[in-house]
Amino acid sequence: MKRSLFYRWLFFIVGLVVLALGFTMTIKGSKLGIGPWDVLHVGLYLNFGLTIGTWSVIAGFTLIACTAFFTRKIPQVGTFLNMLLVGIFIDIFNFLIPDIQTLVGQILILSAGIVVSGYGVGLYVSPKIGAGPRDSLMMLLVNKTGLSISVVRAGIEVGVALLGWLLGGPVGIGTIAVALLTGRIVQVSLPQFEKLLVTLIGKKEEVPPILKI
Repeated sequence: MKRSLFYRWLFFIVGLVVLALGFTMTIKGSKLGIGPWDVLHVGLYLNFGLTIGTWSVIAGFTLIACTAFFTRKIPQVGTFLNMLLVGIFIDIFNFLIPDIQTLVGQILILSAGIVVSGYGVGLYVSPKIGAGPRDSLMMLLVNKTGLSISVVRAGIEVGVALLGWLLGGPVGIGTIAVALLTGRIVQVSLPQFEKLLVTLIGKKEEVPPILKI
């Protein structure tokens, strides 16, 4: 049991750090457009102040409340930790990573950020400690509609990007790339990390049927 908990929490915490790093990398490629949720966070920041990470926390709390209402279930502790820690890590990485000015650099950091964030989702979701607010909504819709993660995630993020754009957030080709590619990367990364976790723990754990690949 101790071995299982150690690896599950390790995957979860490291996954949140990786996810926040990926988000920040896409923000640093903002000349090409940033990820849909970050378009919303930046749009809120431009209109109302605070920090991008703070708006990530506020938006996360709103999504937790909505998902809990429809599922009639209290979210796992990991969901609340995700809401808080990702926003904090985004602000930390945003301070540490320098702004990228060249077009080539923007393309590289945006592309890398999409891959990193997609693997961050797979890493922190795999131990089932609690999906983040945005991924909880994604999983709810996957289970309700029977559609694949990639389709549901793309639909959510296109809608969020439109709302963020109306608030003045930066939308571009990068926004489309994040919306269309992240879900596909998660479909690959999540089963990989689930398999790795089972190998490290040394026993097979039940995997809930959240994927339709």
